[in-house]
Amino acid sequence: MTAGERIDPPAAIGTAPDAVGAAADARAALGAAVEHLRGQQHEDGWWKGLLATNVTMDAEDLMLRAFLGIATQRTNEETARWIRSQQRVDGSWATFHGGPGDLSTTVEAWVALRFAGDQPDARHMRQAAEFVRSKGGVERARVFSHIWLALFGLWSWDDCPALPPEIMYLPAWAPLNIYNWGCWARQTIVPLTIVSALEPVHPVEFGIAELKTGAPPPPRRPAYSIAGFFQRLDPVLHSYGRRPLKHLRQKAMRLAVEWILARQEADGGWGGIQPPWVYSLIALHRMGYSLDHPAMRAGIEGLEGFTVQASSSDGPVRWLEACQSPVWDTGLALAALLDAGVPADDPAVLRATDWLLDEQILAGGDLQVRRPRLPPGGWAFEFANDNYPDTDDTAEIVLALRRVDHPDAARVRAAIDRAVVWTTGMQSGDGGWGAFDADNTHTLANALPFCDFGAVIDPPSADVTAHVVEMLAAEGRTAEEPCRHGVRWLLDAQEADGSWFGRWGANHVYGTGAVVPALIAVGIPAGAPAVRAAVRWLEDHQNDDGGWGEDLRSYDDPAWIGRGESTASQTAWALLALLAAGEDTASVDQGVEYLVRTQLADGGWDEELYTGTGFPGDFYINYEIYRLVFPIWALGRFVARSTR
Repeated sequence: MTAGERIDPPAAIGTAPDAVGAAADARAALGAAVEHLRGQQHEDGWWKGLLATNVTMDAEDLMLRAFLGIATQRTNEETARWIRSQQRVDGSWATFHGGPGDLSTTVEAWVALRFAGDQPDARHMRQAAEFVRSKGGVERARVFSHIWLALFGLWSWDDCPALPPEIMYLPAWAPLNIYNWGCWARQTIVPLTIVSALEPVHPVEFGIAELKTGAPPPPRRPAYSIAGFFQRLDPVLHSYGRRPLKHLRQKAMRLAVEWILARQEADGGWGGIQPPWVYSLIALHRMGYSLDHPAMRAGIEGLEGFTVQASSSDGPVRWLEACQSPVWDTGLALAALLDAGVPADDPAVLRATDWLLDEQILAGGDLQVRRPRLPPGGWAFEFANDNYPDTDDTAEIVLALRRVDHPDAARVRAAIDRAVVWTTGMQSGDGGWGAFDADNTHTLANALPFCDFGAVIDPPSADVTAHVVEMLAAEGRTAEEPCRHGVRWLLDAQEADGSWFGRWGANHVYGTGAVVPALIAVGIPAGAPAVRAAVRWLEDHQNDDGGWGEDLRSYDDPAWIGRGESTASQTAWALLALLAAGEDTASVDQGVEYLVRTQLADGGWDEELYTGTGFPGDFYINYEIYRLVFPIWALGRFVARSTR
């Protein structure tokens, strides 16, 4: 049997497999999965799975290189080959595997392929253009797409929302100051204020007539609404931009440049994510920073570390990770090994622990604007991101580290104590936790004309709050007010159907899979109404094959909530909740059997469907490691229970 083949199932769904045999099958599957996970650990101690998103990353990378004048025939060909390979049969490109075609993604892919030399009369280009026109044309694309088109003279800057750099003058208490945005949006907005003010154009020799319908702009919102007010303010800002107060604007742009440079990371990027990275490079370049300047050179070279080279039947392909998640992946993998019964002093466990200890962030960042006296101590998501640790990574890492038998126990304990203090101090006033910021709940920015794509604030979410509450419970802080307040927040956030919304994973299966273990950890009985409602919801949404799945369309269409093709990671999330609630039912047995039956010969699982969330409704992620670590968690806990 070779890798990629499935292991034959021990029993068919609908039968009642012998309990001893089922436990043995689960134990065998767990052992194979653990060995597979061990084999993926880097010699330095970390794990990192690939992080796939959609072709806007690749289209924008190709366009960035064209704008900066660093594109090569090879990068264009390999990127174009990848983009073509992801096109749907209807000519469109989607934002997630198996999803519907997306207008803006298709616009950007089409334009990128034109840069690569694809002609508009080619069949795949005609199909893409037809799809764009059927969805209202390029006129209905999102603001980010229009900005990219404006950079090449394919769209008017006058038809892009104004982003005045004078926003840099706003104090932290003022509405719409940069610290009222989520960290990812903040890092994107600042360089875009420079780009918006300068309105650069790099002319190209082709047009986009094929994508246009001639449709007029959508009607304005009512003048009495906040969104309507901002729409009417936009022409005023454009008018000011044509004749700004010169000294005021130049100083604002210098402040923006200083802010950008101060936040460039060791890998050359900004926050370890694509949007601020590419816009910061464009902004610095337009402010006179040459390609040889250390900041520019580091930024461009750093992007290569996010590039994935692969082969296809048509030749080499090249695609870009929007982000990388080694700290998150390593924390999850460490917990998975421990749940699987791997000794707490196993060499793989200790290597991961040492690497994570070195990654703890002991310097301040933007969060000190809201929490100036809070000592640092969190972990970030990426290899290099000292400015933006997050509570989610930190909570999960603490849950793992506290179970490790490390020769330097005092060092581990000190790291945990710092992390608990920091995470507790990041609690928002309503009792919940956001991922990167505290009290980042001002919704005014959502009404700006610019904000037609993705989340721009970081309010508390059920999944993050649950992870923090579970961590506080493990640390014996259940009776303390931060934990109690967090529990109240979770109970108040439960949906009427018994589930919880998942902000960073798809979707209600993820949220519910996170919250139930947290509630049990703080001592809420398995028979409590909130837990019973969640269990019923999970059982009601189990698929006929024994697994669980939830399509990402559930973020936009409630009809998809709890519905979708089964996946290994989502099945594991459901099982984690049911096992925490003490369920010993056919639902649990069938879920475990699904994982056993769908396991590959190499010990892993297939999972083409995306189960990670970047921006609900707009941007989704396939974490390569999810399909492995979460089934190990679930199988490990099932096996441990069956042997008690």
